[in-house]
Amino acid sequence: MKTTRLTVTKRPVETIDADLLVYCAAEEKNKAPLCDHFIKDPVEKAFNLEDFSGKAEEQLMFYPSSVNVEENIKARRILVMGMGKIEKEKKISKAFDLLRKIGGNMAKACEKTKAKTITVCLPAIQTLGPEKTAECFAEGMLLGDYRFLKYKEISKKKDDYAGLKMIRFACTKAVNSTRKGVKKGVVAAQAACEARDMANEPGNGWTSKEFADYAKTLARTHGLAYTCLEKKDMKKLGMGGILAVNQGSAIPPRMVILEYKPEKKSDTILLVGKGITFDSGGISIKPSSGMEEMKYDMCGGAAVLATMQAVGEEKPSVGVVAIIPATDNMSGSSAVRPGDIIRHFNGVTSEIVNTDAEGRMILADALAYGIKTFTPDCVVDIATLTGAVVVGLGHHYSGLMSNNDELTDRLICAGKDAGEPLWRLPLTKEYKKQIESKVADIKNVGGRWGGTITASAYLSNFVDKTPWAHLDIAGTAWDFTEKSYIPKGPSGIGVRTFLNLIRDWKKGGLT
Repeated sequence: MKTTRLTVTKRPVETIDADLLVYCAAEEKNKAPLCDHFIKDPVEKAFNLEDFSGKAEEQLMFYPSSVNVEENIKARRILVMGMGKIEKEKKISKAFDLLRKIGGNMAKACEKTKAKTITVCLPAIQTLGPEKTAECFAEGMLLGDYRFLKYKEISKKKDDYAGLKMIRFACTKAVNSTRKGVKKGVVAAQAACEARDMANEPGNGWTSKEFADYAKTLARTHGLAYTCLEKKDMKKLGMGGILAVNQGSAIPPRMVILEYKPEKKSDTILLVGKGITFDSGGISIKPSSGMEEMKYDMCGGAAVLATMQAVGEEKPSVGVVAIIPATDNMSGSSAVRPGDIIRHFNGVTSEIVNTDAEGRMILADALAYGIKTFTPDCVVDIATLTGAVVVGLGHHYSGLMSNNDELTDRLICAGKDAGEPLWRLPLTKEYKKQIESKVADIKNVGGRWGGTITASAYLSNFVDKTPWAHLDIAGTAWDFTEKSYIPKGPSGIGVRTFLNLIRDWKKGGLT
């Protein structure tokens, strides 16, 4: 991933050299937009011509030499971004997302003009404060500036735009708070972009080995504890789920584990992410159309691993453990077959009705092992688990199922603030009855109806009484709701939600 330098400085900024200088303007009812005195004249002229009113995400671009501005201006272009009536925004999470969108639009404006350096004059938003304003802008700009060019060799040209090199935030006061906000935004955005990079890698470029190598590097860099269970370890432990999924593959499975322990005694959050590096469906093979997108089936694992990058940088007061069960799902000669019966780590037997319902099989072993080994205060798993969640919720909400109301509320709040909304679905005994098997304890599919919930019902057999939530991101891991800071490909969803959950965690766990 490319690196962009971010700095914070005090105003005035008119003498700072930049490809693009950005101001913000707030919409005023029947009046010219409220804006900085430096750009008041051109903004009022645009308002009188009905070209600009300061509405949310509205833009006005002009050039210093073309308007009545001070002669010592160094910026080559000036952009005014509309913020709408943000001071009157009742739902604070919507205000956060609006600022991220504005930041994303700034990045898009830079791409359009091929600007490599940008200076942003932070507006004073009383309801949010300088720290949160800077955090959201920084997140939106870095997420909006994202691009994956690793394999674009032939088309690379010297004049191709490669993204921003320098972002400078300028403020009149509260410099320390602004710096703190920028740092938080950078940590969250860079982690999400790392998750996007992992997902964009092809199936032959990101395997279980790459998951392990990346985790090992994070451990060395940030002082995390690293463990990797190899195939021989899984056999000794009786992890029949991940071993069965891996049977048709030439690449061995790995269960990658990272642990962060704060200095003082604390609660522990366990995160488990599905790491299917390519999903052919196995013997129950998928249709060929669109199968290339199944390299994204490891987005849950990417989210969990990238979260640990942010955890390593921020060193929160709560302990965090991440587990990524990683393998591909292929249809080799020894592949698991429909009708086979396997035994999971905790002894539960499962009839495999459909080999394309493999995600729950590897998560089951990881959940049971993680809970037994680390006795966490709560566990959240995240996975591109079912097509059924896309049918039910489209590409705008991730599905959430849980055995704990308080954990659910915390996740929903964390998701709202991240702009990654969650929708809770029921998980009752009626759905659990659908996965009962006549020949084993459970079966890995429960029929056509309620497929997202029955998949969650399967996982519920491996968490015992531990507070647990399952996030199904099959509809949001890619093709997520289009925003200026969300690309068409992998979204990196889950990383910033988890980071919010961790940052806001209060000692004492769940009541």
